[in-house]
Amino acid sequence: MSGKRLTAEQVRLYMSSRTQGRTQIQASAKVGISERSGRRIDGAGTRVTERKERHWRTRKDPFAEVWDSDIVPLLEQQPRLDATTLFEDLQERYPQRFGNGKKRTFQRRVKAWKALHGPDKE
Repeated sequence: MSGKRLTAEQVRLYMSSRTQGRTQIQASAKVGISERSGRRIDGAGTRVTERKERHWRTRKDPFAEVWDSDIVPLLEQQPRLDATTLFEDLQERYPQRFGNGKKRTFQRRVKAWKALHGPDKE
């Protein structure tokens, strides 16, 4: 399957055209999708644009070993610490272990922790 993915809006417009009595060819042309995509939408038991939600991790967490022992205690003591500051501290403590490419991952992880366990926003 090549080309662009169908958007939910395209599927909605296609289905709307079909319920108005248009053929697959007419509805597909109106929405700007191929006839084959129109047949796929008509034949699908579920919505074409829905994806199954993934509940597993695709990669090993690079911070798993140091998160509970090093990072969480610091965040509990000083919840206003910036993720960048914590990451630089990690890089000093564990040279060559956490490259700059992991910085954004770390920032997301700190943001998620603060949302769940951090202080309330003022």
